[in-house]
Amino acid sequence: MASPGVPAGRGGTAFVLGGGGVFGAAEVGMLQALFDHGVRPDLVVGTSVGAINGAFVAADPAPCAVDRLRGVWEELTSQRIFAGSVLARVGTLVRTRTHLHPREPLRDLLLAHLPVQTFAELQIPFQCVAASIERAAERWFTGGALVDAVLASCAVPGLLPPVELEGEHYLDGGLVNSIPVGRAIALGADTVYVLHVGRIDHPLRPPTRPWEVATVAFEIARRHRFAADLAALPPGVTVHVLPAGDPTPPGAGNLRYRDFSGVPARIERAHAAARGYLERSGVSRDGVA
Repeated sequence: MASPGVPAGRGGTAFVLGGGGVFGAAEVGMLQALFDHGVRPDLVVGTSVGAINGAFVAADPAPCAVDRLRGVWEELTSQRIFAGSVLARVGTLVRTRTHLHPREPLRDLLLAHLPVQTFAELQIPFQCVAASIERAAERWFTGGALVDAVLASCAVPGLLPPVELEGEHYLDGGLVNSIPVGRAIALGADTVYVLHVGRIDHPLRPPTRPWEVATVAFEIARRHRFAADLAALPPGVTVHVLPAGDPTPPGAGNLRYRDFSGVPARIERAHAAARGYLERSGVSRDGVA
């Protein structure tokens, strides 16, 4: 069964949570600011790490969801999803020929902490996106097993294995829709809050090293779609892009993907920045601008 549906033609508030690995901790701070300010979602859409954060919110769209997420992120600092020595990671790569880490630690974490296991059990509509390898297209998950869908959305190429579901293989949703504003609007939202990891606050520069070429090219593609979605907003739709509050936003590359040491500070900076934005923007305590 699918998550609760969005009535056709109905307005509402959507939280859109983008991808970005460990930097997704910033979204927890943004969520706290939104709930503190009385903003509640009618719909949640997410990509990659945003699918993880978004699933927790859709399962329990209340301040306690933020507390639960904080606990998960704090556990990540000690129980690393990407654990293992260099030798172990090389061994995994040699054995699989496609990825450095198994998915089981992330699956176990989600099963242990998500309060529901299926889309049908969610309190509000939630969708997450993954990239189909066979069809070279995005796939939006709206029903069935929640953890399987989130894992598909989080299958970072080279780091985690593709997720096979019903004979089709999926990779990270950021490959096809990194900040899915357009999806939220297509589903009927007329007020959208964009939660992101901070990269869009960081201007791109031409690559100067060989390993930067691919990351800069990918970043152009992901930002281009987001910019196109914002440029094509229909009348009557309001989009709030919350600030991450990072004085040195993450660049296009994510070579330190296993470093969770900055998680607490990243959450607090994003919380303060998003709170300030909501106050300056005139969003009242009940979420109405």
